[in-house]
Amino acid sequence: MGKINNPDYVKEQYHKSDNLSTRISIHDKYSTNKMGLSNWYFSMYQINNGMKILELGCGTGSMWLEHKEVMAICKQIVLSDLSAGMLETAQKNIGEMNNVAYEVIDIQNIPYDDNYFDIVIANYMLYHVPDLHKAISEVSRVLRPGGYFYAGTVGENGIMETIVKILDMDFVFENTFSLENGMKKIEPYFQTVEIKKYIDSLEVTNVDDLLDYLYSGITFKNACRLSREEVREKLISHMKNGVLVLPKEPGMFAAVK
Repeated sequence: MGKINNPDYVKEQYHKSDNLSTRISIHDKYSTNKMGLSNWYFSMYQINNGMKILELGCGTGSMWLEHKEVMAICKQIVLSDLSAGMLETAQKNIGEMNNVAYEVIDIQNIPYDDNYFDIVIANYMLYHVPDLHKAISEVSRVLRPGGYFYAGTVGENGIMETIVKILDMDFVFENTFSLENGMKKIEPYFQTVEIKKYIDSLEVTNVDDLLDYLYSGITFKNACRLSREEVREKLISHMKNGVLVLPKEPGMFAAVK
C-alpha cells in the first residue's frame, strides 16, 4: 500500500518548488470550475481587519497572489513551510510586505505562544505529517478561543485513485487525512467542525501535461512499474473525443476553537 506521508518522499518532492509548480499548473489549465480553488478558499475564509494569520505548508505562496488586498488588512501574516526552498520561492512571488513574515515551521512544533493567531490555514499538507494528533493539537494551542482552522484536502476517489485504476496498478494511495477520515481527527480539538466541498474536475486534452503532473509526484514515480510511454498509451486509450476526464474531490474542514 502506498502512503503519501512517507517522510523521505515528502522531503524529496518538496525541497524545491519545481514539482509543486508543475502540480499546480495542470489544475490552472484543465479545471472545469473556473472560479479557481484559491478564490473559493478566500470565499470561505473569515478574514477581518487586524487579524493574525498563520499558514502552514504555504508552498510557493500562490494562494495569496490574487488576494494582496486581503493581506493588507491583516495585522500579521506568517507564511511557513518545512522547506526553505519553498519559502524562498514564496518570498519572491509575494515580495516584501511589512506585515508578512516567512518562516520555516514544523506543524508538530509551532514556535508561537498559546492563543496567538486568529486563523490557521493548512492546505493539502496534513496527510504528509507523521504525527497528526500532535500537529492538530499544536494548531489548536496557538489559536485564540473562537479562532478558525481551515484545512484543505481531498476525497478518496479523485485524480490519483482514477489514474491507478486506468493503469491497473497494484497500488493504493493511503490518504491519512482525507475528507472522509479527517473529521474524527479534528473534532477532539475544536468546538465545531464543518466539511465544505468544491465541485470540480479535470478535462485534459494534452496527455503530456498529465504525464508531467504524474511524474512530479515522487510516490507515483516510485510505485509505477510501467514505462512513461506505456503510461501515455493507456491514458490516451481512455480519452473520449480527445478529452480525458478525471474527477477531483477538493474541499476543506472549517473548524472553530
